[in-house]
Amino acid sequence: MIRPLTQSQRSLASIASTLSAKSDLSVSELEKIAVTGISSSSSEIEPGDLFCAFAGAKVHGASFAQDAIKSGAVAILTDAQGAQVIKGLLIKGLPVLIVSQPRKSAAILTSWFYGEPMRDLFSIGITGTNGKTTVSTLCYQIFQSAGQETGLIGTVETRIGNEVLASTRTTPEAAELQALVATMRERHCRNLVMEVSSHAIALDRIRGSYFAAVGFTNLSQDHLDFHPSMEDYFATKSRLFTYEYADQAFINIDDAYGQILADKTELPVQTISRFNENATWHYTRIEEGIAHSDISIRGVGGVLIDSRTTLRGGFNFDNLLMAVAICVESGIDPMDIQTLIPHLVGAAGRLEPVNLGQNFTALVDYAHSPDAVARVLAAAREMSDKRVIAVLGCGGDRDASKRNAMGQELSLRSDIAIFTSDNPRSEDPQVILAQMTDGLKISKPSSIVQDRGEAIKLAVNLAQPGDVVIVLGKGHERGQEIAGVIHPFDDRLVLAHAIEAKK
Repeated sequence: MIRPLTQSQRSLASIASTLSAKSDLSVSELEKIAVTGISSSSSEIEPGDLFCAFAGAKVHGASFAQDAIKSGAVAILTDAQGAQVIKGLLIKGLPVLIVSQPRKSAAILTSWFYGEPMRDLFSIGITGTNGKTTVSTLCYQIFQSAGQETGLIGTVETRIGNEVLASTRTTPEAAELQALVATMRERHCRNLVMEVSSHAIALDRIRGSYFAAVGFTNLSQDHLDFHPSMEDYFATKSRLFTYEYADQAFINIDDAYGQILADKTELPVQTISRFNENATWHYTRIEEGIAHSDISIRGVGGVLIDSRTTLRGGFNFDNLLMAVAICVESGIDPMDIQTLIPHLVGAAGRLEPVNLGQNFTALVDYAHSPDAVARVLAAAREMSDKRVIAVLGCGGDRDASKRNAMGQELSLRSDIAIFTSDNPRSEDPQVILAQMTDGLKISKPSSIVQDRGEAIKLAVNLAQPGDVVIVLGKGHERGQEIAGVIHPFDDRLVLAHAIEAKK
């Protein structure tokens, strides 16, 4: 967990007062206890920390109180259930603050603790089913290239300026998030671009956060293992588009949910559209070529940007348009953006090419929802008039309702469909594959190959000059989780090795 070098300190009494928390200790007793950090992970506790213990899916975080104490925690923030767990552990002498909603309280607390760091940067939050990573990455590249030190928080990686850190989830837990942004502020970052997942909104990780701008890319079926319905999924995303969290919104109205959101949000909206010339930001020209596309963008106040991009696929034109709109609003000169666009590259694992001089196109993409699979395969189809050979699996312990729809998109939109494993996790890979292929007629050379490495080799060996081989689902990931064990596995490396072996 990254923390600012300049240490913050608050009394436990001020924390209890801020949260209206209950405690068995008097105010004078709480006043004597200094808190110098906050963490919701017992393994990341440092001396002087307040340990925030939340109820989990399988176990309550308070069960790890002893570990937190050994690492130097001076107090615990939890709910009534957590307090009972601590009592059962016979822990005595450690102050316990009790609140009804510890996740929400911890998020508000950490923002306050670090002095609301997001308000000191031009903070941008991007949400949507697909495109979050690419829009965030493009914004980051524009800011950095324009000489503005910028922080990036997302699925693939976290960056503080040019320093690269590993990301554990799309949007970090609140304590980690606010400490990270405070560190960015300390290192004089001017901007922050981050992905905001629906999980982060629903679980209150971003309470206390505030964005100068928020962007909505699109919404399609995903995460229905977490959200009970698409309506709930959309409602959760929509919560970001309120004055509680943001000053203004950038919304893609080519997406049906985006149009609804643009009509209902209380925020000032700049609309984004690839097709609708009435949108605030739209294209007046897209001339696609083999190596690049020539584009003209019309924006707010009559801004006109003529440029050239190497990004491929219609959805990437959408992502680029949103990134350009947000960066212009932040104050970047449109003429500078026009010069920078040809040098922008997509995010890792998003239509990422693997090129060893072979006579066919090889790509890796993170697509793991029906809509994403459809969009990416449509983009692959545009790259060649030859065959599209696609490899896809579905993750275990995740939304099972999308598996057959993903399988149907794979079968429909590729010339050769190879069904394989993704991260089966605790599930039987054969069961997942059966759900993917239910009702589909699979005839050679399309096939089912459970071993992902073998499936990728098969795709490469079937490739002929001019074909497009695309491996979907895992993108930038460097491991494959099987039965609780993460094995080293990078689609890009496996694809490269298969190409090398064929040559």
